[in-house]
Amino acid sequence: MSGASSYAAINARVRAMYSDRISAEKWNALEETTDLRGFTAGLADTPYGPYLGRVPAENLTPRRTAYQIQGRIADIYTTIIRLSNGPSRTVIRQTYRHFETDNVKAVLRGVENRAAWTQVQFVLFPYGEEAVLPGEQMAQAGDIRSAVEKLRGTPYYPTLDHAMARYNTEGSIFPLEVALDLAYWRTLWNAVHQLSGQDREQSVRIIGTRMDVTNLLWAIRYRVYHGLSEEEIINYTLPFGFQVRDEDIRSIAAGADIGRIATRIYPNMTDVEELLESPRSGLPILEIRLLRHVADQCRAVLAGYPFHLGIPLGFAMLSEMEARDLIVLVESKSLQTPPETYRPYLLLHREELQAA
Repeated sequence: MSGASSYAAINARVRAMYSDRISAEKWNALEETTDLRGFTAGLADTPYGPYLGRVPAENLTPRRTAYQIQGRIADIYTTIIRLSNGPSRTVIRQTYRHFETDNVKAVLRGVENRAAWTQVQFVLFPYGEEAVLPGEQMAQAGDIRSAVEKLRGTPYYPTLDHAMARYNTEGSIFPLEVALDLAYWRTLWNAVHQLSGQDREQSVRIIGTRMDVTNLLWAIRYRVYHGLSEEEIINYTLPFGFQVRDEDIRSIAAGADIGRIATRIYPNMTDVEELLESPRSGLPILEIRLLRHVADQCRAVLAGYPFHLGIPLGFAMLSEMEARDLIVLVESKSLQTPPETYRPYLLLHREELQAA
């Protein structure tokens, strides 16, 4: 899939869906709603309306509302996958798989906590027809080893089977979760490097930026928040990246100045050390700022030459961020949280929407 003719259909479809994003006027109206019922009613005339309409209004709890909102993201990825082919489809499909990777982790946590499937089901992302996860069977397996066995024949089984030795030694699913995350990014990065030309260049720009942010946050959390050893941090992070280098991760693991490393990669982030003085409140803010940088890269790609893989990838990631912001509002409306409290955690600012 390369060249203008190959991308004509997918570009047209993406542009049409992108034009349906939440406008600044609609966002303002949603923020002005006073409760969850008013908020969901306000989404009725948006692309999310049909998804919410599949559930009786009285059943739209905050969790179920978030689940229904995510249904649109599942359909966006499914549409893009259908319109793509070859190495491009492999990259998009693997990009999308981060949701199912999270689903695997969530089901394993449910098994560990002996939660019923009904407690786990709507915590999961509605992955749709691309799903290979036998979630209900795993939830009913009774123990972690049996749950992992239910994954035989899926891309997740070899990784988890190999990591079971660590699980058996440590008695925690943390090594399983880490193994899944690392395998996801290795597979995706390898798929990106099977591309060529603009497809590869723009995919590296978007996926590489997102991977860098993820890897950097892992290293910071492991050191600052969890207090892991240098060896553990190195083992639990990626040795490659786009702008974040292996030596950056190793420096963080060894105790180097995190602010200096972050500023080299992201020059505008000059207060990282200040944020990390209070990790519980500072790390979420740092994550939001880094994800906004990913959003900037996606918007920049969408504003450029249209016939390459970066267009559907950038659109899909921006759609994820829009859904994430809507879910922040879901939680805020249900808890009656004031705007000044939740707005710092939005990825797409109102002023950014107005300028888009």
